[in-house]
Amino acid sequence: MTKPGGCNPPALEVLFPSDSPPPIVFEQPTLNDDSSTPETLEQALLDANLQIEPGQIELLDRYRQSLWRWNEQLNLTRHTTFEKFVGRDVVDTLELAKLLPKGERVLDIGTGGGVPGLLLAICRPDLRVKVSESTQKKARVVQAIVKELQLPVEVFACRAEEVLELKTFDTLVARAVASLWKILTWVEPHWAAFDRLLLIKGQRWVEERGEARHRGLLKHLQLRKAATYLTPGTDMESVILSICPAAAVEGSIKGK
Repeated sequence: MTKPGGCNPPALEVLFPSDSPPPIVFEQPTLNDDSSTPETLEQALLDANLQIEPGQIELLDRYRQSLWRWNEQLNLTRHTTFEKFVGRDVVDTLELAKLLPKGERVLDIGTGGGVPGLLLAICRPDLRVKVSESTQKKARVVQAIVKELQLPVEVFACRAEEVLELKTFDTLVARAVASLWKILTWVEPHWAAFDRLLLIKGQRWVEERGEARHRGLLKHLQLRKAATYLTPGTDMESVILSICPAAAVEGSIKGK
């Protein structure tokens, strides 16, 4: 799907000099009396039983280092241990990646520090990933990380609704952006610009679904659980909700 005419929302180009990050310091593992706490990304991935290509592990670690450096200046993430980075950011991204066919056009709405968008670009280089972030400082940081890691990701420093006015996608993805009803309200006028939503949600997803139904936002949509999984080492359950127009689902069934 493509829309004729119009200008592309301006992608960010460079950081202002005052926003330059501290010098890169490649970290060495430090001794820790708690032997159960992973001290490297490789160990954390091993502990979580995750298998990732060596080149992707290196790129993930460079992303992590850059994100944590920037986090000292701007609140981007609370996942500042290897265990949390892998157990939340990497696991969420890999579960999401399982649901995306090869070559899909993906927009991460409200990417924050780059999760899941930048991690998808690292773990699934076949995807065509773009990210949007309306908070200008965060968007500049994400652009700086994209440039540092040389990722083929376009960054839009604006709300997702503005991007959807001019661009089209197969799938929109989001994590920890807003409650379900708010996201559905934002994208409601723009369903012609994308096919489905994939939302990473925690244990309150049923409550959020009820609120969205109460507001009448699911009348013409189909919502289903596309994935359910536990955060490694915990009993915390996460889900990925798949949402698309009900008419599209009915048409797909009739066409079979």
